[in-house]
Amino acid sequence: MNPTLSLVLTIAPLAVALFCLVMTAANKPMGMIHLAALAVLELGLLVQLVLAVVMMTGGERPADGMATFLLYLLGSLLVLPVGMVWGFMDRSRWSSAVLAVACLVVPVLVARMNQVWAGA
Repeated sequence: MNPTLSLVLTIAPLAVALFCLVMTAANKPMGMIHLAALAVLELGLLVQLVLAVVMMTGGERPADGMATFLLYLLGSLLVLPVGMVWGFMDRSRWSSAVLAVACLVVPVLVARMNQVWAGA
């Protein structure tokens, strides 16, 4: 896996989660700025997907298990859209909290993908 992209996909979601928590404390529901931030994060996760596919077609494989790695990869792609849908369903201040939780899940999934890839 690309260590620079992994670092970005660890720090950026934490920053967006902090922003979402501040908006929750300020009693602000999810808005366009939230959606823009989530779109940028999702774009980064899609870049990670493309890089992983390129590496796997080039002959590199996860050390611990292909199925586990692919499920973490799929999960990382789905967690933000699911959080967005949930946020749209609940238009209260808690929609920002839901997005914060979704953003906090992304670094965990990225870390696990790196562990599975490296065989740690």
